[in-house]
Amino acid sequence: MKKFAHLLIVLPLILAGCKGGMFGKKVKEPFSGSSYQSNGRFWRGVGKGVSSKDNIAEGKADIEAKAELAGQVNTNMKQVADQYLAETGNGNAEDIADKFQSLTRQVMNTSISDLRKIGEKKYYDDKTSDYTVFIAYEIKKNAMLRWLKKEAKTDQKIDERQRKVIEEIIDKELDKIEEEE
Repeated sequence: MKKFAHLLIVLPLILAGCKGGMFGKKVKEPFSGSSYQSNGRFWRGVGKGVSSKDNIAEGKADIEAKAELAGQVNTNMKQVADQYLAETGNGNAEDIADKFQSLTRQVMNTSISDLRKIGEKKYYDDKTSDYTVFIAYEIKKNAMLRWLKKEAKTDQKIDERQRKVIEEIIDKELDKIEEEE
């Protein structure tokens, strides 16, 4: 009973000290709403960079946003290829999936098709003398898939049978996007 009485005294004090929550006060950063998240038509990525030099902070934010986009595209393409190849029961599924992933990475490493900057905000903190930059990018999924298909047609490392399967995978994804629109 004594422990319960102590708890009744201590608990309100603990709760009063936690006004900001267990992790601190929640902060809403720029580009954090649903219009900056990936959806059926766009892949989107947001980056944040902090540095005492504004160009370095901007570079960090840029790299982080593009890396997020590349990761999303790569993950999505892997899932699409795996699902398609499982559905079709293709005997060389692993080989085709590897070629498809390689092509996707190659495209992402060389140029991201239809990449658009949809926002940039820069802040300066007088106390720390740091710049904080937020950058948001998006890629239209159908433009990226068309670019990927074009690259597949010209890639010398992909044989004709693999090229056909990769084009079918991309066409199926393009059809899904068009149905959503």
